[in-house]
Amino acid sequence: MRAWVLLSAVLWYLTGVKLYVKLHHNSPILVCMDLKRTEKETVDPTYLWVGPNEKPLTGNNKINITKTGKLMVKDFLEPLSGLYTCTLSYKTVKAETQEEKVVKQRYDFMIFAYREPDYSYQMAVRFTTKSCVGKYNDLLFRLLKKILDNLISDLSCHIIEPSYKCHFVKVPKHGLIPELFIAFQVNPFAPGWKGKCNESVDCQDNTNHNILQARNRIEEFFQSQAYIFNHDFNKTLPAMHFVDHSFQIVRIDSCRPGFGKNEGLHSNCATCCVVCGPGTFSPDVDVTCQTCVSIQIYGATSCP
Repeated sequence: MRAWVLLSAVLWYLTGVKLYVKLHHNSPILVCMDLKRTEKETVDPTYLWVGPNEKPLTGNNKINITKTGKLMVKDFLEPLSGLYTCTLSYKTVKAETQEEKVVKQRYDFMIFAYREPDYSYQMAVRFTTKSCVGKYNDLLFRLLKKILDNLISDLSCHIIEPSYKCHFVKVPKHGLIPELFIAFQVNPFAPGWKGKCNESVDCQDNTNHNILQARNRIEEFFQSQAYIFNHDFNKTLPAMHFVDHSFQIVRIDSCRPGFGKNEGLHSNCATCCVVCGPGTFSPDVDVTCQTCVSIQIYGATSCP
């Protein structure tokens, strides 16, 4: 569960904390009052909210401020990130003299836009072969890529960066056996992927759902190869076949431009791609924001 969900119920008294709002979602409700003050009478309260641009906030289609000082930011975007402050002003009245005194209290909230990382998967498998020399190794490699691409094409996913090398493996009771070590990446951005976004704002939920399905299909494909290897005793295995238990998979996270991961700075949202703050930028799908001292905005994708 993300930090902003956890904090939304306790923002009555938690101030000076970092809050994380998923891109295109509404922020939690920020309350311009601490817990102790909510349990007391407050005379003539007024509330002044100031946004990241250091200008007073007023209600509009993005900002919702109630008469009791509660603030919610709608459809949160990168430029809305930053420091939100609220000054609560109220009066204390002495009963015996009716003397009034104005008391002011400031509350700070640091809010950051974030998004989930984009997923891809690095995979590796091994196949036996007759020899490390010859055209059949390349034919097998190309055929395997074609099969896997066809398997996941309806998900707008595809195989990228495929490669293979031939090595001699000493197998107990079998001597040296030539094997193809095949590696490839499963990527969710095949040509035309944007056309299947189902009206999603940035399509991220769709692409991450599709890449998970693609991963499962490919895993099942190699599991079926292993089943044939272990159970089809009536047939002689071909010289080139899948090596049982050789399938390996690692998830690779990437962040969209303008976002990055920083576990030290954003420990409450360590797995999130958090908007790059002032002084940093991210021009590509890396996972870190780079330094650029001239940048003064959130979500920068280039360094002037």
